[in-house]
Amino acid sequence: MEVKNFKPKSFWERPEGTTGMFVLAALIIGGGFLLYQALPTLITLAENTLYLSGMLIALSMIVYMVLDPKMRNLIGFAYKSVMRWITGLFVNLDPIGVLKSYIEHLESNLSKMDKQINQLRGQMHKLKELIVNNQREIQSHLKDASKARDAEKETQMILKTRKAGRLQESNVRLDDLYKRMESLYRILTKMRDASFIMAEDLKDQIFVKETERKAILASHSAMTSAMSILKGDPDKRVMFDMALEAIANDVSSKVGEMEEFMSMSDKIMKGIDLQNGVFEEEGLRMLDDWEKKSQSLLLGAATKDELVLKNKSEETLDLNTPIKQPQREMGHQNQYDTFFE
Repeated sequence: MEVKNFKPKSFWERPEGTTGMFVLAALIIGGGFLLYQALPTLITLAENTLYLSGMLIALSMIVYMVLDPKMRNLIGFAYKSVMRWITGLFVNLDPIGVLKSYIEHLESNLSKMDKQINQLRGQMHKLKELIVNNQREIQSHLKDASKARDAEKETQMILKTRKAGRLQESNVRLDDLYKRMESLYRILTKMRDASFIMAEDLKDQIFVKETERKAILASHSAMTSAMSILKGDPDKRVMFDMALEAIANDVSSKVGEMEEFMSMSDKIMKGIDLQNGVFEEEGLRMLDDWEKKSQSLLLGAATKDELVLKNKSEETLDLNTPIKQPQREMGHQNQYDTFFE
């Protein structure tokens, strides 16, 4: 999502907008009350021609300020600046500070995701071992059944054959579960890699843009912003902060998807009872639903489709291969560079 496709929040949708609504409501109510209290005095003053002329001039100035676009924008800018300052006393409105908090959140999630991957890998090892052991028992029971048949021990043959059949049915279910866990493992590792790269890209952007923003704030005073508005030019600081807001919105959406998938994978793993060979269908159904979605914010449509196809292929994971640590490739293009173009 680039900044050109990003729809910024209006002033009233932001935290300072909430403050602005309360203050505006207070001003309207307070002004109405004061006007009501002063009405007798104003009527008396209006009887005097000199005072009446002064009131008409003041009223015409108010009407001019309301009707003139530049003056209206200037007053609006001043009001928004004051509301932003008041809100900033209680809420962190610094876009760089918000992005830094996202990095901390991302790093915490990456640590949790690494633990999930290791736990899943451990469960897959146990499940694979259970399937192999069941297969050995199946072969053993079938051999015993064959010997019992040759010895004309029908009862013994039936018992051994049924045991082999039950274990075979169990292995079919366990093999299906293993494939689902394999799919989950692939997606988790891919998400971990994508999240790591996103965090590194974000760190790089903050390192560069924090200095740029300080330079803009130092050379771009409130008076400069006001003059830009009067000329009809875009406010450079506002445009810069809008790009940072677009990045924060993009990161927020991707972190949300990341946490949702982690919650789902945790539910799947907690619903698996390898000892008794049972598992909850709800978590696996959630995984199927996720794979059917058209696109992933974090992975992208192409990468997700590639993963789904790989999950359905005959390719299997080698659990004896060490877990690869995520890293950015040489010449990697920072995904947030285009937000400032």
